[in-house]
Amino acid sequence: MTKSIRMFVLTTSGVALLTVAFSMAAIAISTAQRYTDLRRIEPIHGDAAAGAQKATLCLSCHGANGVSVAPTFPRLAGQRADYLYHRLVSFKQADSKDPYYSKSAMTALAAHLSDNDMRDLASYFATRIPQATDVAAAATASGRGEFLYRSGDPEHGVPPCQGCHGADAEGVNAPAAQYAAYPALRGQYGPYVIARLTSFRQGLPHDSSNDFVMSGVARTLDDDSIQAIAAWLASLAPTKSL
Repeated sequence: MTKSIRMFVLTTSGVALLTVAFSMAAIAISTAQRYTDLRRIEPIHGDAAAGAQKATLCLSCHGANGVSVAPTFPRLAGQRADYLYHRLVSFKQADSKDPYYSKSAMTALAAHLSDNDMRDLASYFATRIPQATDVAAAATASGRGEFLYRSGDPEHGVPPCQGCHGADAEGVNAPAAQYAAYPALRGQYGPYVIARLTSFRQGLPHDSSNDFVMSGVARTLDDDSIQAIAAWLASLAPTKSL
């Protein structure tokens, strides 16, 4: 079998696995008592200039212009506004005893934000220009990370990440509303990606349709796979999301 045919077969199988993951998520969502359905969201609009004035406290962790001061905090520069807004909403609405959100300083910070504040902050960070990737991160990347991201691993039930996050990890530029709330991952810090995937594998958080999908996907990944994907994403030059 030629390489091109093998890649086609693997990619096709990966898409089929992703379809199954979505179907399972839909069933789980239908029986959930409390969740946020992000599959039919309306585009968010905010005032980026107003957001800049409100972002002073955010910059202490997420850095000037949304470039984080530590790799455990996510890069926000150029991220999708829809994703950022709904992430803030999740923190704001979280129960103080939630096993995931109660451990984050973001929960207390978001509690005092109005809906307009969250829209403005999301719009502001979405307009920031991402900075170049750390050279050290590029040195740790492997071909396995790229392969898993693009093609998945059908033999082990792993769907391709690009199905929701885009072929080049810049997000999916599609009219379907469900894709707007999936983050761009290109150039994101490796330790942050590892922490998020590990939490998803543990079923945390579990309050949105995206969480249901990601929990199912993450449970197919072992530690080595998570680290490989994270290292490859971190090695990519950041760009603004599609």
